Amino acid sequence: MTGKLITLEGIDGSGKSTITKSLKHYFKGKPNVVFTREPTREWTGEAVNRAINEETDHLAELFLFVADHANHLSKTIRPGIADNKTVISDRYSDSRYAYQGATLKGIIEQPLEWVMELHKGWTVVPDLTILFDVSPEIAVSRVGTRDYQTKFEKISFLEQVRSNYLKLVDMQPERFIVVNAEQPYSKVEQAVFKAVKDNMA
Repeated sequence: MTGKLITLEGIDGSGKSTITKSLKHYFKGKPNVVFTREPTREWTGEAVNRAINEETDHLAELFLFVADHANHLSKTIRPGIADNKTVISDRYSDSRYAYQGATLKGIIEQPLEWVMELHKGWTVVPDLTILFDVSPEIAVSRVGTRDYQTKFEKISFLEQVRSNYLKLVDMQPERFIVVNAEQPYSKVEQAVFKAVKDNMA
């Protein structure tokens, strides 16, 4: 028996973090399930958050994300799997592929593929990735916009991120389950819980 890695992905406003809280509540007290996230709460994750808030150069931001991911693998992901636990991560490498694949557009040729290539050979590929799919218009209406971005700039950016996520699904359909995050919350929760339980069985 070996542990498993389940990741939760989606654009800002997809409802992913709310479902994560429900999952944490359901599995509370069960030692065989570990919850984690990216960016992490380590100093490397703090550096990522600082880079995001200070509008750092996009390449510099990417490599901070990659460093945090490497630290995450070393401290949490690999030890959890080795201990036969199910590790559930709120965001993981696919967030990087989708988001940095969007921010690096026009800077790097085929940015999504390029960022994926950076991870090849050393990252841990999830056993299951649940993608919370929602239109950028609905997502932005849920979370609002940052001060330095207009609503339309935010929607345009998230359209590219969403497109990247769906491209990843096409590339690796065997590990993705796409959940319509525009459904009523109860239906989204039901679909996610079923996917997680089925993968753990």
